[in-house]
Amino acid sequence: MMLFTEVRGLPVVPSAAGARPLGTVVSLTVDIASRTVSHVRFRGGHLRRETVLAWDAVDTIGPSAVRVRSTGSPEPAVPHHDLLGHRVLAEGGTAHGTVLDAAFDTATGRVLAVFTTRGEVAPHRLLGLGDHALVVRAA
Repeated sequence: MMLFTEVRGLPVVPSAAGARPLGTVVSLTVDIASRTVSHVRFRGGHLRRETVLAWDAVDTIGPSAVRVRSTGSPEPAVPHHDLLGHRVLAEGGTAHGTVLDAAFDTATGRVLAVFTTRGEVAPHRLLGLGDHALVVRAA
């Protein structure tokens, strides 16, 4: 298990021994429907462009680096809303704080918990993530 805030800023490196870092993690994209991390976003290279890698390209994630099997071909733009910092609203519109962090399984990408300024939200309560808020089922 790891927290999103622990992954942000980690180097992204190919699994091949001696390979140079590709960049650093900017954020993780969550697919709310499956409640899993779907993509890793990182910046690197000479132009510091953002690259999007599908979760399937990740070999391992540890406290010192994100190791990837292949950077493959560039991913098409996928809808992305950074979970961290989003307002949390219950389906009826009641405010439930702001997302501070989220825990996920580093092997599967499954979201284990979302931590807000008003407490923990279980993943089965996640309904949607948009431009303005994370929407959750009322407790």
